[in-house]
Amino acid sequence: MYRQGLFATCALIALASPALAAPREVKAFDADWRFHAGEVAGGETVAVGDRNWSRVDLPHDWAIAGPFDEHAPATGSGAFLPTGVAWYRKHFTVPAARPARLFVEFDGVMERSRVWINGRPLGERPSGYASFRYEITPFLKPGADNIIAVRADTAAQPASRWYAGGGIYRHVRLITTGDVHVDTNGTYVTTPKVDRANAAVHVRSSVLNQSAGTRTAHLEVALLGPDGRAVGMSRGASVTLPAGRATDLSADIAIVRPHLWDTADPALHTAVVRVVADDGALLDEDRQRFGIRDAHFEAASGFWLNGRNVKLNGVAIHADGGAFGMAVPLSFYERRLRGLQALGVNAIRTAHHPFSPEFLDLCDRLGLIVMDEAFDMWTVAKNPEDYHLFFNEWSSLDAQTMARRDRNHPSVVIWSIGNEIHDTPHPEIAKPILARLRDVFHREDPSRPVTMALFRPNVSHDYDNGLADMLDVVGQNYRETELAEAHADKPTRKIIGTENSKNRESWLVVRDDPAYAGMFLWTGVDYLGEADRIGWPAISNPSGLADRTDRVKPVGWERASWWATSPVVRIARRVTAVVDNSEVPTTATAMPQPTSPGVFADWSPANRSVHPEKVEVYSNAPEVELIVNRRSLGRQSRHGDDSARSWTVSFAPGSVRAVGYDGGRKVGEDVLRTAGAPVAIRLTPEARQMGRGFDALGFVDVEIVDAQGIVVPNAANPVTVAVTGGTLAAFDNGSIIDHTPFASPTRAVDVGRALAMVRAGAAATVRVRATAPGLKPAEATIAVRR
Repeated sequence: MYRQGLFATCALIALASPALAAPREVKAFDADWRFHAGEVAGGETVAVGDRNWSRVDLPHDWAIAGPFDEHAPATGSGAFLPTGVAWYRKHFTVPAARPARLFVEFDGVMERSRVWINGRPLGERPSGYASFRYEITPFLKPGADNIIAVRADTAAQPASRWYAGGGIYRHVRLITTGDVHVDTNGTYVTTPKVDRANAAVHVRSSVLNQSAGTRTAHLEVALLGPDGRAVGMSRGASVTLPAGRATDLSADIAIVRPHLWDTADPALHTAVVRVVADDGALLDEDRQRFGIRDAHFEAASGFWLNGRNVKLNGVAIHADGGAFGMAVPLSFYERRLRGLQALGVNAIRTAHHPFSPEFLDLCDRLGLIVMDEAFDMWTVAKNPEDYHLFFNEWSSLDAQTMARRDRNHPSVVIWSIGNEIHDTPHPEIAKPILARLRDVFHREDPSRPVTMALFRPNVSHDYDNGLADMLDVVGQNYRETELAEAHADKPTRKIIGTENSKNRESWLVVRDDPAYAGMFLWTGVDYLGEADRIGWPAISNPSGLADRTDRVKPVGWERASWWATSPVVRIARRVTAVVDNSEVPTTATAMPQPTSPGVFADWSPANRSVHPEKVEVYSNAPEVELIVNRRSLGRQSRHGDDSARSWTVSFAPGSVRAVGYDGGRKVGEDVLRTAGAPVAIRLTPEARQMGRGFDALGFVDVEIVDAQGIVVPNAANPVTVAVTGGTLAAFDNGSIIDHTPFASPTRAVDVGRALAMVRAGAAATVRVRATAPGLKPAEATIAVRR
């Protein structure tokens, strides 16, 4: 018995070891591309000259460089930024003894892409959000110069309701395999039985045999736990692999006392999947991250994760990274998501398309729940040149690609096949499409339910004609009471708010109805584009809990007072009637019209005379005390309807302080102070160290302060940033009307603040210096990790 156990352990270690080389090799293919904005006749050919083209590394969004133009064809929907044709070319060599199979894989090209190798066409993909892979083996020139050419075309406009970027804005890689290999995204890991004591893990791989003859092979699977140690292994049955076909191979593993993936403990496992010939030859190895968890929806009680009833406190976000456009460094996304988590957000909706693979990897690591969305339109257009032109021909393939690519992510718990689809008033059209897309996701991933964001379903009678009940979970945008009534009318319906307003009344409907699985606010963060309703000069939409630089607005702190589990105490002053334009901010932090209300996180009103101010405190503390210039105005208990605690205060310069209490214990406080004249710049790095490379950023807060170090909220001074030991990656202030290029080293602050984002060079330290006319300059340093 001991010897048998020892053998199994040794076999498991050997199987999990990276030292045993497999035919598969994956290499980054991002560096040293050549780029040209504009049409190039014969751009795909070997003969065309590209020596004078720009050198760029990927990911690359060429459109974010601007300029902003009131007459841009993309209109305010596309942030008034440029669109058009762009070409990319990359030269590379392969050894004379070329590999058996070589593939190039793109995570996304915006949009209507076409790809060639050495002048030979590989394929096209209309959707800018689709990931795709092409085999280039037959067209390679071993030992000589090879050229991959990509044409990206956003010239047909308007084509999107938000800023979509341009070019090869996601990562690219080269993949080498043998003739027998796991097909594209062919490994699928599920956990059909999960509890605290035991878990059953099922692994299925689609294995493609591109050799000349039949082969016989089996799967050998090792599961590595979060600490990298092997926790289980299995060998599947031998299967005949016909030539030229993909065949499913599978294996099952039982795990005792599994480490579950959860929001508070996002434990990730790795499946090391090896395709082994019956003679022992290793044919391929595929590694897939996954999580062991039980996630499901119940009609009466909403969403459940590992036996816990969890309300999904979600936000919808667009994929752009503000100043970076659509080519978003991972550290920017991580900072953004961690900031949302600090507000109590536990779920993200990818509005309204598939995001990048690394974004979902990040959600896996952070313990965020994801609603993964596929389409913003079906056959009825929202813009003249949008995806509806390609929907009938391409949507099944795009849905299948998305499902296969994303189905191993434990963060993804539900698929959305559409957002506010305008086909639904015509059920004879919409129902067959819904059934087709639903069935694609069910076929590729039977483990997750399908929803969609219904658009005014009571108007199009979706609850009466059966369309809504074709969904596994019924989703609806806004009109929260309607969805609750739809469940009450038919209690077997599982329901979720797919897009919701930020007002308190909407929250109370979801909070107080156990059937509501949760809600997704529109939106988590301000985003580029969709500015048509505001109009020029606005370039971005101000609907977020935070602005483009992820600075939290008062509405974000209000939401945190309802959702966050850690103590929240934040002060704001509410102006009920703005009659002085000097009180109106230039940013969308409030963006009121002259007679509209606004909420400001400062104690520095434009009118400094004695007048009443309504002070609101957003807090989850049982009691809050307000203190104005050391005088207590008393305590208030938390309201059952989650309304803010408020006081009417006669303004006087000085300070207003809120203190939160739980019993007699202070749990948090916030203070606002009256600002004087601006005298200096303050630079504050958000971390002491940073890494190197595209995904590693250093974030430096830029603030204009008075002699006491108080941020001056009406300051709009132009600040110039100089970086040594690295480069300025982007500079932003969150303003929705500032047209300064994001790469510019000079930018005016907005409400006294801006954010400088830097990349490290070869030096051990990045030094940032900020200057502005008439103000004391500032310096900050960030150490670079080796």
